[in-house]
Amino acid sequence: MKKLTNHILLLLAAAVMASCSGSDAKNQSADVVSATESGASALLIEKPQLTFGFIKLTDMAPLAIAKELGYFEDEGLFVTIEAQSNWKNVLDRVIDGQLDGSHMLAGQPIAAGAGFGRQAELVTPFSMDLNGNGITVSNEVWSKMKPNVPLDESGKPIHPIKADALAPVVKEYKTAGRPFKMGMVFPVSTHNYEIRYWLAAAGIHPGLYTADNIQGQVDADVLLSVTPPPQMPATLEAGTIYGYCVGEPWNQQAVFKGIGVPVVTNYDIWKNNPEKVFVMTKKFVEENPNTAVAITKALIRAAKWLDTPGNRPQAVGILSMPAYVGADSVVIANSMTGTFEYEKGDKRSMPDFNVFYRYNATYPFYSDGIWFLTQMRRWGQIPESKPADWYHSTIKDIYRPDIWSKAAKILAEEGKIPATDIPETDGYKPATSDFIDGTTYNGKDPIGYINSFGIGNKDQSL
Repeated sequence: MKKLTNHILLLLAAAVMASCSGSDAKNQSADVVSATESGASALLIEKPQLTFGFIKLTDMAPLAIAKELGYFEDEGLFVTIEAQSNWKNVLDRVIDGQLDGSHMLAGQPIAAGAGFGRQAELVTPFSMDLNGNGITVSNEVWSKMKPNVPLDESGKPIHPIKADALAPVVKEYKTAGRPFKMGMVFPVSTHNYEIRYWLAAAGIHPGLYTADNIQGQVDADVLLSVTPPPQMPATLEAGTIYGYCVGEPWNQQAVFKGIGVPVVTNYDIWKNNPEKVFVMTKKFVEENPNTAVAITKALIRAAKWLDTPGNRPQAVGILSMPAYVGADSVVIANSMTGTFEYEKGDKRSMPDFNVFYRYNATYPFYSDGIWFLTQMRRWGQIPESKPADWYHSTIKDIYRPDIWSKAAKILAEEGKIPATDIPETDGYKPATSDFIDGTTYNGKDPIGYINSFGIGNKDQSL
């Protein structure tokens, strides 16, 4: 009852603020008032009624958990969560104000700010997860790949499987006059860049984007095209594509249906890579700064809960609900509970396949965002050379660790997260070579990174 009373008081305060004019309202929106029974700070919420979007993937989990466990309500937020049909729809509805925020591909707000596709001022204060994707091929393709894959003593394939095993198959199809077609979920998706990285590391050209070829298929050995995540298995089964890169549960669905074999995960392509982000418009954040912090607080709590040992089975039950992912709980559990199944029956331990909180997963690192910009430039989505400063300034307009830090510090004061979980960082992770080809990535040297690859555009130091 006391918590409900506090929420009513916050709503009344928000209504008073809404009646204020101009600068008075803006100044009051930044205030923090004491209103909880614990004595911790509660934010004066400018917009308590919110609608968020998501795509039916397991990495939308922080939204579902924040909703179902009451973390949004704890912050005085009353949230409706709506499934969206595809990533373009997600982007358009956030930009147009139909959604207050959404689960989104990390590349979407970045592309919108960098001038590729629909342009808009979008921001993210929260990274939703690390890893979580896989590349699956059809049974026919796997039967041709498998002889090229080294086996362990028990006769099982040694992972990670590089695209070198696929190269002879692509060549065979090409010789037979069959274009080798694979799917990914969106032009600026992590999946597009991951499958391109995996292919190119084996000398297989995934194609370039140009003004005349917006499909990104110039000089391509493999033709990549867009398919919405839930449609991937059916498209593979129909023979329209021979493989795909997608998030869960749609790789495991191929295993359960017996139509394909996952051959590599994005954990193996780039260890602990950033995946989805939660996105709002810059306008929304400027008009509702406390609401943005409150949203971030709830999502951080949800992520922490998801990575607390013993909670994943309950998370699987929530995600399997029709309102969220809606897939069979057994399929979802196959990757959400620390395992991953490749060939039918070849289930292996993979505790870091889905990471939501560990390794500072929720923090929006500038270096993570810059990696996406380098791939946009590498493959021609950014058509011209840019100076190094452009990469840094562009991402700092989009990735907002300042909002994350405010939220995390309040949570630490409230005793909901340890203060030691707040990283001391300038926003750039240390250089890493944890990629499938061993190439070193340093977010502070985007030009050098772009120029380190044999396949793709090269940049000039401007």
